Amino acid sequence: MTERKEKWFETWFDTSYYHILYQNRDFVEAERFITNLLAFLKLPAGSNCLDLACGKGRHSVFLNKHGLKVTGVDLSENSINEAKPFENETLTFDVHDMRTVYKKNEYDTVFNLFTSFGYFDDYEDNLKVLNSVNEMLVAGGQLVIDFMNADFVLDHLVKEEEKTMDGIKFHITRNYDGSHIFKNIHFTDKGKEFNFQEKVQAIKKEEFEDLLEKAGFEVQHVFGDFSLAQFDRSKSDRLIIIAEKK
Repeated sequence: MTERKEKWFETWFDTSYYHILYQNRDFVEAERFITNLLAFLKLPAGSNCLDLACGKGRHSVFLNKHGLKVTGVDLSENSINEAKPFENETLTFDVHDMRTVYKKNEYDTVFNLFTSFGYFDDYEDNLKVLNSVNEMLVAGGQLVIDFMNADFVLDHLVKEEEKTMDGIKFHITRNYDGSHIFKNIHFTDKGKEFNFQEKVQAIKKEEFEDLLEKAGFEVQHVFGDFSLAQFDRSKSDRLIIIAEKK
């Protein structure tokens, strides 16, 4: 029997080095985005929400502080273990693969934030995710996807850079093969060399709209940044879609 090879996101996200490299992400900007988003959505207090691919749960915690009942799920067991101490009566975390249904007809809103989509080799897995989300939402429930604007990212792709974090020098290269954007991460720590790779599908606005329609959603709004400005293909750095279950 052939042993299954782990996917890049199953290994890289579960390492301490992932969190070291990205420790300086602008969480103030991220929280400002969520505040703007919730002001726009006007969700009733106590709305039941799912944070799909929640990582270490920072944004789930922030959503919960805004009066929402939140479940955060992620494939990385290590990330969920770090999120668990934040649990309370209206905030829980669990390990889960986004391609399958977690709880059916349960959630008013599903959030998929900060480019936590398109990690798979097979494009059809994207539809599996969206079909699962549809089943998890109540009738008329909403899905919020915050993804990179692939057109903008490809136009401004940084081919090579170095970052030193916690004394570790990360050498990073990027390339595009026509479907996926690759980020190759090489570094040495404690005399040992490490190589990891991130691989994300460069899904564009029209492809998202097609996928969402196939999965039984109707797109309601499209924004281009964390301030919820109008989407501009050549200038926006984000692609933020709010879609409703038909």
